[in-house]
Amino acid sequence: MSKNKSKNAAKSSANGRQGSSNGKPPNPQQRTYTIADYRLDRPDFKVRQVRSGEHIHYEISGDLDVPVPPIRESKYLNQKQCLEIYRWMLLNRRMETALENLYKQGKVVGGVYFGLGQEACSCASAYALRQDDWLAPMIRNQGSLLVRGFAPRDMMMQYMAKADSPTGGRDGTSHFGDIEKRNVVSPISMLGDLIPVLAGVALGARLQGHDVATMTYIGDGGQSTGVSYEGINFAAVQNLGLVLFVENNLWAYSTPTELQFRIHDLAERAIAYGIPGVIVDGTDACQVYDAAHEACERARRGEGPTMIEAKLMRMKGHAIHDGADYVPKTLFGHWRKRDPISRFEDYLLKKQWLTPEQNTNLIAEVEKYLEAEREIAVNSPMPPPESAAGGVYCENGCHTVKPKYAVPKIKSGTTFGPAPSEAALHFK
Repeated sequence: MSKNKSKNAAKSSANGRQGSSNGKPPNPQQRTYTIADYRLDRPDFKVRQVRSGEHIHYEISGDLDVPVPPIRESKYLNQKQCLEIYRWMLLNRRMETALENLYKQGKVVGGVYFGLGQEACSCASAYALRQDDWLAPMIRNQGSLLVRGFAPRDMMMQYMAKADSPTGGRDGTSHFGDIEKRNVVSPISMLGDLIPVLAGVALGARLQGHDVATMTYIGDGGQSTGVSYEGINFAAVQNLGLVLFVENNLWAYSTPTELQFRIHDLAERAIAYGIPGVIVDGTDACQVYDAAHEACERARRGEGPTMIEAKLMRMKGHAIHDGADYVPKTLFGHWRKRDPISRFEDYLLKKQWLTPEQNTNLIAEVEKYLEAEREIAVNSPMPPPESAAGGVYCENGCHTVKPKYAVPKIKSGTTFGPAPSEAALHFK
Protein backbone atom coordinates (compact mmCIF):
# COMPACT_ATOMS: atom_id res chain seq x y z
CA MET A 1 0.00 0.00 0.00
CA SER A 2 1.32 3.46 -0.87
CA LYS A 3 2.06 6.06 1.77
CA ASN A 4 -0.96 8.20 0.81
CA LYS A 5 -3.33 5.23 0.71
CA SER A 6 -2.07 4.12 4.10
CA LYS A 7 -2.83 7.54 5.55
CA ASN A 8 -6.33 7.49 4.05
CA ALA A 9 -7.02 4.03 5.46
CA ALA A 10 -5.86 5.11 8.92
CA LYS A 11 -8.07 8.18 8.71
CA SER A 12 -11.02 6.04 7.67
CA SER A 13 -10.47 3.68 10.60
CA ALA A 14 -10.20 6.51 13.13
CA ASN A 15 -13.30 8.40 12.03
CA GLY A 16 -15.67 5.53 11.44
CA ARG A 17 -17.10 6.65 8.08
CA GLN A 18 -14.76 8.73 6.00
CA GLY A 19 -15.35 8.02 2.33
CA SER A 20 -13.72 5.13 0.50
CA SER A 21 -10.42 3.56 1.50
CA ASN A 22 -10.09 1.47 -1.69
CA GLY A 23 -8.95 4.38 -3.86
CA LYS A 24 -12.35 4.86 -5.52
CA PRO A 25 -14.09 8.26 -5.29
CA PRO A 26 -16.93 8.42 -2.76
CA ASN A 27 -20.47 7.88 -3.99
CA PRO A 28 -22.05 11.37 -4.40
CA GLN A 29 -25.39 9.93 -3.31
CA GLN A 30 -23.91 8.70 -0.02
CA ARG A 31 -23.35 11.17 2.79
CA THR A 32 -20.37 10.66 5.05
CA TYR A 33 -19.58 12.11 8.46
CA THR A 34 -16.99 12.23 11.21
CA ILE A 35 -17.19 11.74 14.95
CA ALA A 36 -14.34 13.26 16.95
CA ASP A 37 -12.56 10.49 18.85
CA TYR A 38 -9.90 11.73 21.30
CA ARG A 39 -8.89 8.35 22.73
CA LEU A 40 -5.28 7.25 22.51
CA ASP A 41 -6.27 3.60 22.28
CA ARG A 42 -9.38 1.88 20.97
CA PRO A 43 -9.83 -1.55 22.56
CA ASP A 44 -11.09 -4.14 20.12
CA PHE A 45 -13.04 -6.88 21.87
CA LYS A 46 -16.53 -8.31 21.83
CA VAL A 47 -18.80 -9.95 24.38
CA ARG A 48 -20.98 -12.83 23.24
CA GLN A 49 -23.69 -14.76 25.01
CA VAL A 50 -23.16 -18.52 25.33
CA ARG A 51 -25.84 -21.04 26.34
CA SER A 52 -24.91 -24.23 28.12
CA GLY A 53 -28.07 -26.20 28.82
CA GLU A 54 -30.24 -23.99 30.98
CA HIS A 55 -27.34 -21.72 31.92
CA ILE A 56 -26.17 -18.59 30.15
CA HIS A 57 -22.76 -16.97 30.46
CA TYR A 58 -20.69 -14.44 28.53
CA GLU A 59 -17.37 -14.86 26.78
CA ILE A 60 -14.84 -12.29 25.56
CA SER A 61 -13.10 -12.37 22.21
CA GLY A 62 -10.40 -9.93 21.15
CA ASP A 63 -7.17 -8.47 22.47
CA LEU A 64 -7.41 -7.44 26.14
CA ASP A 65 -3.65 -7.20 26.66
CA VAL A 66 -3.02 -3.96 24.78
CA PRO A 67 -0.81 -1.57 26.78
CA VAL A 68 -2.38 1.24 28.80
CA PRO A 69 -2.00 4.53 26.93
CA PRO A 70 -0.64 7.68 28.58
CA ILE A 71 -2.90 10.49 29.74
CA ARG A 72 -3.55 12.91 26.89
CA GLU A 73 -2.16 16.39 27.59
CA SER A 74 -4.96 18.86 28.30
CA LYS A 75 -5.29 21.96 26.15
CA TYR A 76 -6.76 23.93 29.04
CA LEU A 77 -5.80 22.55 32.47
CA ASN A 78 -2.87 23.91 34.45
CA GLN A 79 -1.03 22.29 37.36
CA LYS A 80 -3.29 23.71 40.07
CA GLN A 81 -6.45 22.61 38.28
CA CYS A 82 -5.14 19.10 37.66
CA LEU A 83 -4.28 18.71 41.34
CA GLU A 84 -7.76 19.89 42.33
CA ILE A 85 -9.42 17.37 40.01
CA TYR A 86 -7.13 14.63 41.35
CA ARG A 87 -8.18 15.49 44.91
CA TRP A 88 -11.88 15.34 43.98
CA MET A 89 -11.32 11.94 42.40
CA LEU A 90 -9.55 10.65 45.51
CA LEU A 91 -12.34 11.97 47.72
CA ASN A 92 -14.94 10.37 45.45
CA ARG A 93 -13.25 6.95 45.68
CA ARG A 94 -12.62 7.10 49.43
CA MET A 95 -16.16 8.27 50.15
CA GLU A 96 -17.66 5.33 48.28
CA THR A 97 -15.37 2.97 50.19
CA ALA A 98 -16.69 4.51 53.43
CA LEU A 99 -20.26 4.06 52.19
CA GLU A 100 -19.58 0.39 51.45
CA ASN A 101 -18.29 -0.09 54.99
CA LEU A 102 -21.33 1.70 56.44
CA TYR A 103 -23.55 -0.63 54.42
CA LYS A 104 -21.75 -3.70 55.75
CA GLN A 105 -22.18 -2.33 59.28
CA GLY A 106 -25.95 -2.17 58.75
CA LYS A 107 -26.08 1.62 58.94
CA VAL A 108 -27.36 2.22 55.38
CA VAL A 109 -31.08 2.19 54.62
CA GLY A 110 -31.59 0.38 51.31
CA GLY A 111 -28.82 -0.12 48.75
CA VAL A 112 -25.75 1.78 47.57
CA TYR A 113 -24.81 2.58 43.98
CA PHE A 114 -21.14 2.96 43.15
CA GLY A 115 -19.21 4.78 40.44
CA LEU A 116 -15.99 2.82 40.88
CA GLY A 117 -13.92 3.41 37.76
CA GLN A 118 -15.99 6.45 36.73
CA GLU A 119 -14.38 9.07 38.99
CA ALA A 120 -12.57 10.86 36.15
CA CYS A 121 -15.80 11.25 34.20
CA SER A 122 -17.82 12.53 37.16
CA CYS A 123 -15.26 14.90 38.64
CA ALA A 124 -13.53 16.30 35.55
CA SER A 125 -16.82 16.95 33.75
CA ALA A 126 -18.38 18.85 36.67
CA TYR A 127 -15.13 20.78 37.09
CA ALA A 128 -15.76 22.35 33.66
CA LEU A 129 -18.97 24.00 34.88
CA ARG A 130 -19.14 27.61 36.05
CA GLN A 131 -21.17 28.74 39.04
CA ASP A 132 -24.06 29.86 36.82
CA ASP A 133 -24.19 26.55 34.94
CA TRP A 134 -26.45 23.66 35.96
CA LEU A 135 -25.78 20.02 36.86
CA ALA A 136 -28.06 16.99 37.09
CA PRO A 137 -26.10 13.91 38.21
CA MET A 138 -27.05 10.27 38.01
CA ILE A 139 -26.72 7.86 40.92
CA ARG A 140 -23.07 7.05 40.09
CA ASN A 141 -21.97 10.67 39.68
CA GLN A 142 -21.40 11.38 43.34
CA GLY A 143 -18.03 12.88 42.46
CA SER A 144 -19.79 15.62 40.51
CA LEU A 145 -21.83 16.48 43.62
CA LEU A 146 -18.62 16.87 45.60
CA VAL A 147 -17.20 19.20 42.96
CA ARG A 148 -20.43 21.18 42.99
CA GLY A 149 -20.16 21.87 46.71
CA PHE A 150 -21.89 19.06 48.57
CA ALA A 151 -19.95 17.50 51.45
CA PRO A 152 -19.30 13.76 51.89
CA ARG A 153 -21.48 13.88 55.01
CA ASP A 154 -24.45 14.90 52.83
CA MET A 155 -24.24 11.70 50.81
CA MET A 156 -23.50 9.49 53.81
CA MET A 157 -26.42 10.92 55.80
CA GLN A 158 -28.65 10.61 52.76
CA TYR A 159 -27.90 6.89 52.40
CA MET A 160 -28.45 6.44 56.15
CA ALA A 161 -31.73 8.45 56.02
CA LYS A 162 -30.55 10.75 58.80
CA ALA A 163 -32.42 13.85 59.98
CA ASP A 164 -29.62 16.16 58.84
CA SER A 165 -29.48 14.72 55.32
CA PRO A 166 -30.43 16.93 52.36
CA THR A 167 -33.93 15.38 52.30
CA GLY A 168 -34.34 15.22 56.07
CA GLY A 169 -34.35 11.42 56.08
CA ARG A 170 -37.17 11.10 53.54
CA ASP A 171 -35.06 9.29 50.96
CA GLY A 172 -32.39 6.63 51.30
CA THR A 173 -30.51 7.16 48.04
CA SER A 174 -29.13 10.06 46.02
CA HIS A 175 -32.39 11.83 45.16
CA PHE A 176 -31.44 15.29 46.30
CA GLY A 177 -30.28 18.54 44.77
CA ASP A 178 -30.06 22.26 45.39
CA ILE A 179 -31.63 24.60 42.84
CA GLU A 180 -31.14 27.69 45.00
CA LYS A 181 -27.38 27.92 45.57
CA ARG A 182 -25.61 25.12 43.73
CA ASN A 183 -27.79 24.85 40.59
CA VAL A 184 -28.07 21.07 41.05
CA VAL A 185 -31.17 19.21 39.90
CA SER A 186 -31.99 16.03 41.81
CA PRO A 187 -31.47 12.67 40.05
CA ILE A 188 -34.60 11.03 38.61
CA SER A 189 -34.97 7.26 38.85
CA MET A 190 -36.80 7.04 35.50
CA LEU A 191 -33.71 6.91 33.31
CA GLY A 192 -33.53 9.54 30.60
CA ASP A 193 -35.98 11.97 32.21
CA LEU A 194 -33.18 14.27 33.34
CA ILE A 195 -32.39 15.07 29.71
CA PRO A 196 -35.62 16.99 28.90
CA VAL A 197 -35.52 18.55 32.37
CA LEU A 198 -32.05 19.98 31.73
CA ALA A 199 -33.15 21.07 28.25
CA GLY A 200 -35.98 22.91 29.99
CA VAL A 201 -33.54 24.54 32.41
CA ALA A 202 -31.48 25.79 29.47
CA LEU A 203 -34.65 27.06 27.76
CA GLY A 204 -35.79 28.82 30.92
CA ALA A 205 -32.42 30.53 31.29
CA ARG A 206 -32.48 31.66 27.65
CA LEU A 207 -35.96 33.12 28.04
CA GLN A 208 -34.48 35.17 30.87
CA GLY A 209 -31.75 36.42 28.54
CA HIS A 210 -29.02 34.12 29.85
CA ASP A 211 -27.24 31.28 27.98
CA VAL A 212 -25.86 28.64 30.34
CA ALA A 213 -24.48 25.14 30.09
CA THR A 214 -26.68 22.43 31.58
CA MET A 215 -24.91 19.10 32.11
CA THR A 216 -26.37 15.70 32.78
CA TYR A 217 -25.45 12.04 32.31
CA ILE A 218 -27.01 8.87 30.96
CA GLY A 219 -25.73 5.31 30.79
CA ASP A 220 -25.54 3.06 27.75
CA GLY A 221 -28.75 1.33 28.82
CA GLY A 222 -30.67 4.48 29.73
CA GLN A 223 -29.66 6.04 26.42
CA SER A 224 -32.03 3.61 24.70
CA THR A 225 -35.12 5.06 26.41
CA GLY A 226 -37.61 7.04 24.38
CA VAL A 227 -37.46 10.09 26.62
CA SER A 228 -33.70 10.34 25.96
CA TYR A 229 -34.36 10.69 22.24
CA GLU A 230 -37.16 13.20 22.80
CA GLY A 231 -35.11 15.32 25.18
CA ILE A 232 -32.00 15.43 22.99
CA ASN A 233 -34.05 16.19 19.89
CA PHE A 234 -35.86 19.05 21.64
CA ALA A 235 -32.54 20.50 22.83
CA ALA A 236 -31.15 20.22 19.30
CA VAL A 237 -34.14 21.83 17.60
CA GLN A 238 -34.21 24.67 20.13
CA ASN A 239 -30.41 25.12 20.15
CA LEU A 240 -30.30 24.67 23.92
CA GLY A 241 -27.06 24.44 25.88
CA LEU A 242 -27.36 20.79 26.92
CA VAL A 243 -24.10 18.94 27.57
CA LEU A 244 -24.91 15.23 27.68
CA PHE A 245 -22.37 12.68 28.89
CA VAL A 246 -23.20 9.16 27.75
CA GLU A 247 -21.27 6.96 30.16
CA ASN A 248 -20.79 3.80 28.14
CA ASN A 249 -19.82 1.49 30.98
CA LEU A 250 -20.40 -1.64 28.85
CA TRP A 251 -23.17 -3.19 30.94
CA ALA A 252 -26.78 -2.08 31.51
CA TYR A 253 -27.21 -4.01 34.74
CA SER A 254 -26.40 -7.52 33.41
CA THR A 255 -26.91 -6.81 29.69
CA PRO A 256 -23.76 -6.17 27.62
CA THR A 257 -23.77 -3.42 25.03
CA GLU A 258 -23.58 -6.00 22.23
CA LEU A 259 -27.16 -7.00 23.13
CA GLN A 260 -28.36 -3.38 23.46
CA PHE A 261 -27.53 -1.73 20.13
CA ARG A 262 -25.93 -2.47 16.77
CA ILE A 263 -23.87 0.70 16.30
CA HIS A 264 -20.26 0.61 17.42
CA ASP A 265 -20.19 3.99 19.16
CA LEU A 266 -23.15 5.63 20.90
CA ALA A 267 -21.80 9.03 19.83
CA GLU A 268 -22.95 8.14 16.31
CA ARG A 269 -26.51 8.79 17.45
CA ALA A 270 -25.65 12.48 17.56
CA ILE A 271 -25.75 12.41 13.76
CA ALA A 272 -29.52 11.93 13.78
CA TYR A 273 -29.96 15.04 15.92
CA GLY A 274 -27.57 17.23 13.90
CA ILE A 275 -25.40 17.96 16.93
CA PRO A 276 -21.70 17.32 17.63
CA GLY A 277 -20.80 13.83 18.82
CA VAL A 278 -17.53 13.30 20.68
CA ILE A 279 -15.81 10.17 22.04
CA VAL A 280 -13.39 10.30 24.95
CA ASP A 281 -11.58 7.83 27.16
CA GLY A 282 -13.69 8.07 30.31
CA THR A 283 -10.75 7.03 32.49
CA ASP A 284 -8.62 9.98 31.27
CA ALA A 285 -9.48 13.08 33.31
CA CYS A 286 -7.79 15.42 30.82
CA GLN A 287 -9.80 14.11 27.88
CA VAL A 288 -13.03 14.34 29.85
CA TYR A 289 -12.34 17.89 30.99
CA ASP A 290 -11.32 19.17 27.55
CA ALA A 291 -14.44 17.75 25.89
CA ALA A 292 -16.65 19.10 28.68
CA HIS A 293 -14.97 22.52 28.56
CA GLU A 294 -15.47 22.87 24.80
CA ALA A 295 -19.08 21.67 25.01
CA CYS A 296 -19.84 24.13 27.82
CA GLU A 297 -18.27 26.97 25.85
CA ARG A 298 -20.50 26.11 22.88
CA ALA A 299 -23.52 26.05 25.16
CA ARG A 300 -22.74 29.47 26.65
CA ARG A 301 -22.34 30.93 23.17
CA GLY A 302 -25.83 29.71 22.30
CA GLU A 303 -24.58 27.14 19.78
CA GLY A 304 -26.64 24.23 21.07
CA PRO A 305 -26.10 20.80 22.64
CA THR A 306 -23.19 18.36 22.53
CA MET A 307 -23.21 14.60 23.09
CA ILE A 308 -20.03 13.19 24.66
CA GLU A 309 -19.59 9.42 24.87
CA ALA A 310 -17.20 8.44 27.65
CA LYS A 311 -15.84 4.91 27.22
CA LEU A 312 -15.20 3.26 30.60
CA MET A 313 -16.14 0.30 32.75
CA ARG A 314 -18.39 0.07 35.77
CA MET A 315 -16.07 -1.87 38.09
CA LYS A 316 -18.80 -3.13 40.40
CA GLY A 317 -22.27 -4.49 39.86
CA HIS A 318 -25.37 -2.41 39.30
CA ALA A 319 -25.62 -1.84 43.06
CA ILE A 320 -24.02 -3.25 46.19
CA HIS A 321 -26.39 -6.25 46.10
CA ASP A 322 -25.13 -7.21 42.63
CA GLY A 323 -21.90 -9.21 42.61
CA ALA A 324 -21.53 -8.82 38.80
CA ASP A 325 -20.73 -12.52 38.41
CA TYR A 326 -22.04 -12.31 34.86
CA VAL A 327 -19.06 -10.14 33.79
CA PRO A 328 -16.05 -12.13 32.50
CA LYS A 329 -13.15 -11.64 34.92
CA THR A 330 -10.76 -10.86 32.07
CA LEU A 331 -12.81 -7.77 31.23
CA PHE A 332 -12.44 -6.47 34.77
CA GLY A 333 -8.71 -7.14 34.50
CA HIS A 334 -8.44 -5.07 31.32
CA TRP A 335 -10.11 -2.04 32.86
CA ARG A 336 -8.44 -2.41 36.25
CA LYS A 337 -5.17 -1.54 34.50
CA ARG A 338 -6.90 1.65 33.36
CA ASP A 339 -7.97 2.78 36.81
CA PRO A 340 -8.60 6.54 36.40
CA ILE A 341 -7.04 7.52 39.72
CA SER A 342 -3.89 5.44 39.29
CA ARG A 343 -3.44 6.77 35.75
CA PHE A 344 -3.88 10.40 36.81
CA GLU A 345 -1.60 9.94 39.81
CA ASP A 346 1.13 8.49 37.57
CA TYR A 347 0.65 11.35 35.10
CA LEU A 348 1.06 14.02 37.80
CA LEU A 349 4.11 12.31 39.27
CA LYS A 350 5.81 11.99 35.88
CA LYS A 351 5.16 15.64 35.07
CA GLN A 352 6.61 16.51 38.49
CA TRP A 353 3.44 18.42 39.28
CA LEU A 354 3.20 16.22 42.36
CA THR A 355 6.01 14.67 44.38
CA PRO A 356 5.64 11.29 46.14
CA GLU A 357 5.73 13.07 49.50
CA GLN A 358 3.05 15.56 48.45
CA ASN A 359 0.92 12.70 47.16
CA THR A 360 1.21 10.83 50.47
CA ASN A 361 0.25 13.98 52.37
CA LEU A 362 -2.68 14.66 50.04
CA ILE A 363 -4.06 11.14 50.48
CA ALA A 364 -3.67 11.44 54.26
CA GLU A 365 -5.47 14.81 54.25
CA VAL A 366 -8.37 13.37 52.24
CA GLU A 367 -8.70 10.37 54.56
CA LYS A 368 -8.57 12.56 57.67
CA TYR A 369 -11.24 14.88 56.28
CA LEU A 370 -13.41 11.94 55.25
CA GLU A 371 -13.16 10.32 58.67
CA ALA A 372 -14.37 13.55 60.28
CA GLU A 373 -17.26 13.70 57.80
CA ARG A 374 -18.14 10.07 58.54
CA GLU A 375 -18.27 10.75 62.28
CA ILE A 376 -20.64 13.66 61.73
CA ALA A 377 -22.87 11.52 59.51
CA VAL A 378 -22.95 8.53 61.87
CA ASN A 379 -23.76 10.72 64.88
CA SER A 380 -26.55 12.58 63.12
CA PRO A 381 -29.92 11.59 64.65
CA MET A 382 -32.64 9.72 62.83
CA PRO A 383 -35.69 11.87 62.01
CA PRO A 384 -38.56 11.71 64.54
CA PRO A 385 -41.41 9.44 63.32
CA GLU A 386 -43.99 12.23 63.54
CA SER A 387 -42.09 14.24 60.91
CA ALA A 388 -42.72 11.62 58.20
CA ALA A 389 -45.98 13.20 57.01
CA GLY A 390 -44.50 16.67 56.53
CA GLY A 391 -42.79 17.96 53.42
CA VAL A 392 -44.41 15.42 51.13
CA TYR A 393 -46.62 17.93 49.34
CA CYS A 394 -46.19 21.66 48.80
CA GLU A 395 -48.74 23.06 51.24
CA ASN A 396 -49.61 26.61 52.28
CA GLY A 397 -47.15 28.17 49.88
CA CYS A 398 -44.13 26.38 51.36
CA HIS A 399 -41.97 27.71 48.58
CA THR A 400 -42.19 29.76 45.43
CA VAL A 401 -40.29 29.31 42.19
CA LYS A 402 -38.82 32.63 41.13
CA PRO A 403 -36.93 33.56 37.94
CA LYS A 404 -33.26 32.76 38.45
CA TYR A 405 -31.81 35.49 36.25
CA ALA A 406 -34.53 37.93 35.17
CA VAL A 407 -38.21 38.18 34.32
CA PRO A 408 -38.76 36.44 30.96
CA LYS A 409 -39.43 38.86 28.12
CA ILE A 410 -40.78 38.14 24.65
CA LYS A 411 -40.81 40.95 22.11
CA SER A 412 -44.07 41.41 20.26
CA GLY A 413 -44.03 40.68 16.56
CA THR A 414 -41.13 38.22 16.80
CA THR A 415 -41.14 34.51 16.15
CA PHE A 416 -40.73 32.38 19.25
CA GLY A 417 -37.93 29.86 19.18
CA PRO A 418 -34.19 29.63 18.61
CA ALA A 419 -32.23 31.52 16.04
CA PRO A 420 -32.08 29.66 12.70
CA SER A 421 -29.09 27.37 12.49
CA GLU A 422 -27.71 24.52 10.46
CA ALA A 423 -26.96 21.07 11.81
CA ALA A 424 -23.54 20.57 13.30
CA LEU A 425 -20.80 20.06 10.72
CA HIS A 426 -20.91 16.28 10.64
CA PHE A 427 -21.83 15.87 7.02
CA LYS A 428 -19.33 16.43 4.26
